[in-house]
Amino acid sequence: MRHRNRIIPLISVFAPLLLPLPALAIPAITCHCFTERAYDAARPAAADPYFLASMQNSFFAQVFHVEKKDIVLAKQQGTSADDLWVAYAVAARTGVSPKSLLQAKRENEPWRVALAAAGGRPQATGPRLANALQASAPTARLAETVVDDLLIRYRLLADRELAALRQAGATNQELIMAAVIAAKIGQPARQLLMQVKGDAKTWGALLQGAKIDTKNLQQEIARILSRPPA
Repeated sequence: MRHRNRIIPLISVFAPLLLPLPALAIPAITCHCFTERAYDAARPAAADPYFLASMQNSFFAQVFHVEKKDIVLAKQQGTSADDLWVAYAVAARTGVSPKSLLQAKRENEPWRVALAAAGGRPQATGPRLANALQASAPTARLAETVVDDLLIRYRLLADRELAALRQAGATNQELIMAAVIAAKIGQPARQLLMQVKGDAKTWGALLQGAKIDTKNLQQEIARILSRPPA
């Protein structure tokens, strides 16, 4: 029995060494889990974090023609939403793959340097993003530029309204949410944002009122974006 007790600790020490190398190399996955995914009138704000994330992912998947599950997985594996916005926007304009751009970004800072390392040119990304890249703007600012450009390009917001929403403190998620709901019901996006900021409404309540199917957000967005981009 004494010999057996000595063997067990040794097994616990050397067991990780017996694992195949690929198993040891798997990156840690960050769980972006949401326990509340449905609107509840008794707790109207409970599912708002999920609605905001899902709306952003659905909009992203629709405008860049990618699978929503791939975007969610990339975030779970540690890629930030800001880096994804920049990588896919640059890829769409330069022809360099998002995967190559994200790999270059992991090895180089800032994004201007990463783009050059991946073989792309800032000038090919469009005037607003090119200027931000040339100025070595932080990734968060680059992502805001990408989102702003997309909302204007798809005619969800005009320049002046977009500026007012940013001035009111809208995040990328809130901006997309407000723009989509506004397009569906024909109300100013800033009015919707201020209702939420002022605790008069929640995003869940606004989605309910707009009769937007939260289980099929990408299809809802596809219908709204069916107008050809400018």
